[in-house]
Amino acid sequence: MYKVIGADGKEYGPAAAELLRTWLQEGRITFQSRARLEGTEEWKLLSEFPEFGESEGETRPQAPPAATSLLGSADADAIANDILAEDYHLDIGSCLSRGWDLVTANFWPLVGASLLTFVLVVASSSVPFASLFLAYVFMGGLDWYVLKLIRGERAEISDIFAGFQSWFLPLMLFSIVAQLLTMTGLMLCVLPGIYLMVAWLFFTPLIIMDRNVDFWPAMELSRKVVNRHWWLLFGFMLIQMLIALVGLLACGVGLLIALPWITAATVYAYEDIFTRPRPKPA
Repeated sequence: MYKVIGADGKEYGPAAAELLRTWLQEGRITFQSRARLEGTEEWKLLSEFPEFGESEGETRPQAPPAATSLLGSADADAIANDILAEDYHLDIGSCLSRGWDLVTANFWPLVGASLLTFVLVVASSSVPFASLFLAYVFMGGLDWYVLKLIRGERAEISDIFAGFQSWFLPLMLFSIVAQLLTMTGLMLCVLPGIYLMVAWLFFTPLIIMDRNVDFWPAMELSRKVVNRHWWLLFGFMLIQMLIALVGLLACGVGLLIALPWITAATVYAYEDIFTRPRPKPA
């Protein structure tokens, strides 16, 4: 019998292996979901258990979740409450260290994916309003590519365009709403804009794509969770800006390393906050 962390971030079980295989087919859990044998304390990826690793190719869902099944406000609130009830700890140094290790281990693929994303975002900015609509569709695709690398899944260059699949509409709406409201906050009083940048821009694209949450509930989920340790995430953002500045000053070439490093560190932070099981308080 197993305990497992579902796609909604909640703990389920004990459940038999056959039931877990059914949940895999239904997309309620994935092979990257955390699970443990009943009576033990060690959490592992479901794919690390031999009885599931052997059948991974047979039961993995073949397509991303349909846009019609996006989770709404009630589900997003439940995920936020679950995370905040146990709180979370974010080790910025660890995120940066693991991000750097990921970049050095996958240097050219990550540099190529980041460069392609950068070129697409810049190219879209040359068309009136295109960047407003598409910026986070492209950047969400880069996050998705990095997330697959982190989870040990096969990542391909086509994953950069994953944002144009089932999640296109919510990502586009997020891109429009987040940029407009953030810019408005910056112009009116600066501080509200900075608050919204930290609250929304770090994790919302990944919440939409990985947790299959609609755009506004995903934005609220991100804001509520980030708000618990907003100053810590603000410091994380300042460090990332410093890394990007150093990369820019290095004749611009340093950005080819800075961008994938920043992205990888952010995705590791997402994993630590939103998907990894947190120890129960004593």
